[in-house]
Amino acid sequence: MSARIEAPRGTLDALPAASGARDLVLRTTAEVAGVYGYGAIVTPTFESTELFRRTAGLGSDVVSKEMYTFEDRGNRSLTLRPEGTAGVARAYVEHGLHKTPQPVKAWYAGPMFRYAAPQKGRYREFWQVGFEAMGSADAGLDVEVIRLFVEIVDRLGLTGVRLELNSIGDRQCRPAYVEQLQGFLADHRSELDDDARAKAATSPLRVFDTKSPRVAELLAAAPTIGGSLCADCAAHFAEVRAVLDALGVVYEVKPTLVRGLDYYTRTVWEFVNDDLDASQSTVCAGGRYDYLIEEIGGQPTPGVGWAAGVERLALSLGDLEAQPEIDVFVAVDDPVRRTEALVALAALRSLGLRAETDYAGRSLKGQLTQAQRVGAQTTVIVRADGVTVRRRGADDIVVETIQEAVEKL
Repeated sequence: MSARIEAPRGTLDALPAASGARDLVLRTTAEVAGVYGYGAIVTPTFESTELFRRTAGLGSDVVSKEMYTFEDRGNRSLTLRPEGTAGVARAYVEHGLHKTPQPVKAWYAGPMFRYAAPQKGRYREFWQVGFEAMGSADAGLDVEVIRLFVEIVDRLGLTGVRLELNSIGDRQCRPAYVEQLQGFLADHRSELDDDARAKAATSPLRVFDTKSPRVAELLAAAPTIGGSLCADCAAHFAEVRAVLDALGVVYEVKPTLVRGLDYYTRTVWEFVNDDLDASQSTVCAGGRYDYLIEEIGGQPTPGVGWAAGVERLALSLGDLEAQPEIDVFVAVDDPVRRTEALVALAALRSLGLRAETDYAGRSLKGQLTQAQRVGAQTTVIVRADGVTVRRRGADDIVVETIQEAVEKL
């Protein structure tokens, strides 16, 4: 016998019987996207490596440690996408979407890839849903995309999810703050770990994104950007908070909150689920990225968006059986009439009914048991001398439709 082949480390098989929570997340996201006027966008699973180097930043963990990069047969460097925003921005520029009514509002769902240490809720191939709104600097748009995720959380019925919020300024005010922070980090260099020292040398803001409790305690005394915001950034952040307050969206201003990618500016946030372990508690993260599009060759274009982990949202929901409701099960007692039964099955499905039959050679008793097992609301029994319709929980209209569809049998 050949050696068994298993899935690569850090990947996940989402099996049909256990996909109820995952399906609910994707379905709910699509429904809310429609309500808010966001159209679906599909971008390639792999992009030019340069796209992520320019946008995420060479000093980011994503670029320096986590990307799956390879050369194709034409010696082009390609990378499996580690996140979705850069690809959407590239499509915005490439297809001239700046010429269309602004903002362009798009959402996506699909796999991302990062070479990270696998653990529960964290995989090397993982799915994200994300929303992007490009072409407007309006603080109200920041609030819209934040409120959009709140809507998804509410529809999913999740509890324990809270919003952390901050502003990290822009090109006008951030340099002066970074200078202050660098001075603090230099004074405490001996107290930093190797990871924090490396971040301090390349992208000082990222030191706040530390996994070390000791370093985090030290950074609690570091200067924060809130006191260094310019008038425009302060006004923008004040408007974001005012509209969130008006909408009744509860949040906590967290002065040390930053994002791990270089393209973020002004408003940044995370949604944290306290019902999950700390290592996978961040279920959604995002912010404004007003410099991203020009970094990849477009005109200066503001934008804002977020991404949420499908697996972490599904984990938040717990175990939900992926048991589709079946409107009608067609059982066959007479093998001679099998073909007629399959024709009737196709007719029922063409009417929009969720119909199923037996493909395992079960006896009639076994078929009726299977009908109960899959939750069929109506069972059609095809016998040599006629057809019987057994009603379980279907409403009158469904039963009448089924009877009309099978009356020719």
